[in-house]
Amino acid sequence: MLNPISPTPAVSAHTLGPALRYVLAALACGLTTVLTMPLHDWLEPVNAVMLFLLTVVMTATWLGRGPAVMASFLSVGLFDFFYVPPRFSFAVSDIQYLLTFMVMLTVALLIGHLTNAMRQRAEEAQQAAQRSEALHQLARQLAGALTVDQVIADVETFLTQQLQAKLRLWLPDEHEQLHLACGHTSQVSYLLRLADSITRGPERAHRMADENGHHLLLPLIGSTRRRGVMAVTVDSGTALTQHAGLLEGLASLATTALERLHFVDVAYRSELAVHNERLRNSILSALSHDIRTPLTSLVGMAETLAMQPETRTGVAHDLAEDLRDQALRLHRMVNNLLDMARLQSRQQQGGLPLKREWQPIEEVIGASIQLLGSALAGHPIRTHLPADLPLVQLDAVLMERVFGNLLENAIKYAPAHAAIDIHVQSQDDLLHVYVHNEGDGFPPDRLTSVFELFERGHPESAVPGMGLGLAIARLIVDAHGGQIEAINPPEGGATVHFHLPLGTPPEIEPEAEVRA
Repeated sequence: MLNPISPTPAVSAHTLGPALRYVLAALACGLTTVLTMPLHDWLEPVNAVMLFLLTVVMTATWLGRGPAVMASFLSVGLFDFFYVPPRFSFAVSDIQYLLTFMVMLTVALLIGHLTNAMRQRAEEAQQAAQRSEALHQLARQLAGALTVDQVIADVETFLTQQLQAKLRLWLPDEHEQLHLACGHTSQVSYLLRLADSITRGPERAHRMADENGHHLLLPLIGSTRRRGVMAVTVDSGTALTQHAGLLEGLASLATTALERLHFVDVAYRSELAVHNERLRNSILSALSHDIRTPLTSLVGMAETLAMQPETRTGVAHDLAEDLRDQALRLHRMVNNLLDMARLQSRQQQGGLPLKREWQPIEEVIGASIQLLGSALAGHPIRTHLPADLPLVQLDAVLMERVFGNLLENAIKYAPAHAAIDIHVQSQDDLLHVYVHNEGDGFPPDRLTSVFELFERGHPESAVPGMGLGLAIARLIVDAHGGQIEAINPPEGGATVHFHLPLGTPPEIEPEAEVRA
């Protein structure tokens, strides 16, 4: 816990009432007179003046400015009454004593003023040192804070103990909207509006006063963004002016602590996400590898069963073909799982390795259509390829996988016997590819999320799938330096568009003519 400021050395000036302090000043002057009266016969008047001035200095040191002023006048009067002839009267026989009185009063007032000022400076220095030590102690506590609530509690305790001030703290949410995290909720609407303007305006503090006190609003400016706004409320506006530097230092410490907790949370979440991703990829890879072998055997047995003479016709033949088709579909799913795990693992190890070669895109498209084979039955593929398409530097094997996944996805959601269109064009140093079907289109609120792992356009759809095809396509396109997106064109249907950088293809020398 933070330690409050201890009382200042001038105990009487802060703990005694005003009347008692003046009484003590009068008693001090009287005591000086009583102690010096027996020494009157051999004590010079100038030495008596020094003793009275010493009394004024002590009064200013221990009792403050007002009692010191009273002691100055009282010392002059007592000196006149008891030491200046004729004694025991205020009459002055020698006019020179008037000059003595004036000099004595001036010196007493001046000494009292300087002594009181010195005392105040000493008190302020001690308070500053104590607050500085408390601020260092707060810094050590905030450095070990584990939660935002702990940071708020430490700052609030510091303000209460050191300045008797109240704290209001607004912190932003994930949408950058300020919410009150600490402080009274009543009568803060205007402060919230001012705090919101501070977060959006120049980086400076704001002061204001109302019937509830004097407020100082300080923005908590972090290294990357603003972490909130701190409002300090005190009863006196002078306190805000005197402790402006202290409050700015406190705001800086709070900002550092909040930002540290934010980055710790980000690092923890990132580490947890990487750990989960690695674990998921390991599980997917292990399962896919273990399932692949029995699936391959199942496909082979289904094809063998369908070719047997006794099952070439009839219900047994249809069942054998259905078994083979379902086994092939499950085999493709397992391949997708295994490929996704492998691609993500390579990406986490420093990037997806690509075997780039300059290829004509029409050959890549043709190879993809040929690999799909019977899966395209009932859905004609219409390609729209300009004759002057340039070469593209890409990994042909991976890009064939992109086209294969996009075509399979288009077939799943296209009406029966509907055509699938592939449009290719070059524009602005980019090769644009559009794969379009005539289905119902993507849900408008899932145009981005369909490319996430295990995400589907229609989560509850009866169409088979695991949500891997588009995720694999995006991973490969990103590795080639391109971008991919889902579009619902105005004419209807669904379109997946991606583009690849063209670069500068090598020049192809024309073949020499062969003469007969």
